[in-house]
Amino acid sequence: MNLSNWKLQREPDGLAWAILDTANSSTNTLGAAVMTELGLILDECEKNPPRGLIFKSAKEAGFIAGANIEEFISADTPEKARTLIQRGWDTYNRLAAVRYPTLALVRGHCMGGGTELALACRYRIAVDETGTKFALPEVMLGIVPGWGGMLRLPQLVGPAAAFDMMLTGKNIDAKRAKKMGLADECVPPRVMENAARMLVLSGKPPRQLPFLQKLMNGPLKAMVANGAKKQVAKRARQEHYPAPWAIIDQWQNYGGNTLAVPADRPTSLDALVKHPTTRNLIRVFFLQDRLKGFGKEAKAANGYTVPQRVHVVGAGVMGGDIAAWCVLRGMTVTLQDQSVERIAPAVGRAAKFFEKKLRDKKLARFALDRLVADPKGDGVRQADVIIEAIFENLETKQKLFADIEARAKPDALIATNTSSLKLADIAATFKDPSRLVGIHFFNPVSMMPLVEVVAGDKTAPEVAQRAAAFVRRIDKLPLPVKDAPGFLVNAVLGPYMNEAMKCVDEGVAPEAIDAALVAFGMPMGPIELADTVGLDVAVHAGKQLVGDAAPPKKLVELFEAGKLGKKSGQGFYTWVEGKAQKTKVGAGGTANPALAERMLKPLLDATQRLVREGIVADAELADAGVIFGTGFAPYTGGPMNYLASKG
Repeated sequence: MNLSNWKLQREPDGLAWAILDTANSSTNTLGAAVMTELGLILDECEKNPPRGLIFKSAKEAGFIAGANIEEFISADTPEKARTLIQRGWDTYNRLAAVRYPTLALVRGHCMGGGTELALACRYRIAVDETGTKFALPEVMLGIVPGWGGMLRLPQLVGPAAAFDMMLTGKNIDAKRAKKMGLADECVPPRVMENAARMLVLSGKPPRQLPFLQKLMNGPLKAMVANGAKKQVAKRARQEHYPAPWAIIDQWQNYGGNTLAVPADRPTSLDALVKHPTTRNLIRVFFLQDRLKGFGKEAKAANGYTVPQRVHVVGAGVMGGDIAAWCVLRGMTVTLQDQSVERIAPAVGRAAKFFEKKLRDKKLARFALDRLVADPKGDGVRQADVIIEAIFENLETKQKLFADIEARAKPDALIATNTSSLKLADIAATFKDPSRLVGIHFFNPVSMMPLVEVVAGDKTAPEVAQRAAAFVRRIDKLPLPVKDAPGFLVNAVLGPYMNEAMKCVDEGVAPEAIDAALVAFGMPMGPIELADTVGLDVAVHAGKQLVGDAAPPKKLVELFEAGKLGKKSGQGFYTWVEGKAQKTKVGAGGTANPALAERMLKPLLDATQRLVREGIVADAELADAGVIFGTGFAPYTGGPMNYLASKG
């Protein structure tokens, strides 16, 4: 067989291995050539059936990253999309029907069409490593898992667990895959090939669902679908995000076969391909990819070393959470504050965070061992990266950095997490101001993917590049911005929240304001956001970012009364157990689009201004920053794209 992307290897005992190594690519993707060759492998195995066929990857990067993105983008008409879907649907149905046993040996990422290939096999083994992840992320691109995922995943793990994956695009790690039944086994790398041999030749019957789960895939389908629709309705309006609704409908009414849906239905493949959301979500995917590219210059430069030790100064919520996140990404972190007593709450929060994320008490304990309380700041001397995250006082920061600069290694990265002070002012007392860079995280650190990398007038370009590389190393998205009040994200949020609070002064109910923006597609309304970040922060930010001579009266009144929002239990809302207590004013279908447009105008104006002034390099990066830094409705493609669509 003359194959460019696969190898078919047969062992003397009759076992065969189909090894994928996509040509001219660091990752395995499922383009036309790869899928054609898979068909040839199935032809060969039909003529001379093996005792068992095991699929594995020859790439270090992982199993399969999904469809070839270039081919996917070019399928921009219903006809082209149908051709692409038909190819995968037919090939995987053929794989699922073979008489000999098949197994997918999954090590590393297994996304989209990769997961669908694994589902078409009789067995699946997940290799127990942190990089092993299963996902059906098509919904995040505005499309559906059309190569059999909607058919086979509910039959394997039950519709509830399947919808949890398909409607969110979330990753499932190896242990979770075994627990939910997506993987038959979860094994360490050293035994993975022997485990695959044993399982594929075992004659073990495929996994069967319990009786109740079978009913949910059959007579109780309508009940399950209605429950799923109620859950989706809480997160995504159908006119903004049609894909999750299409997944539910295609599973319920068409057996998970997207090709069977009549073209005139709003949940059809044709309708999804034509919908502007699909175009915009694909745009967001590429914006995210562009952010991931920053920092590669530093990695390519001679002498670059991967940072292993981080020192964080300031054990408050922000500093403590930055430290915990760096530990979770495999680093050793020393955490400095004025005393052990001030550091202790951050360590306590970190312990709970590690248990939740790692789901293994032993691993959580190992992680906690890498978080070291350091009240004297001794860790500065060994740190590869030093991050200051103390309160916003210029004189205090300057004094702290004078000490840090004197003790830090010559090649250590020195960064501030300031959100409102200018780097030029902080660096004024540095002996070498080119060393200071801004690495600005957002709250909550574990949830917010964006980190602004701030270059001051004197920040050395290579220092900014190394900062971006560090941000990627901890699995965040670096956005390069220039040194200006609020940088990008806070500079657009300030006027937006200010306008919302002025509406409250005019007598508009906070609930009505928030409901209007949530209906537009924001993850949280501006009034609830103000309460969440703290009204003391809102007052300070208003002075810095809005420069309004007459700040919102209600904001000042609440601030002076010590009602600071979520942190104090009372702000614009009353907070009980971390939740804002709201009336139903403006909720659901009564949301006011005109009110949303009024709130958004200052945000859109600010974004345009920051692009014009060069604070962010271009409109694309502005869209990326505002989407990933504020949650601005992704279906719009970002604020600048939204403005362009409005003419």
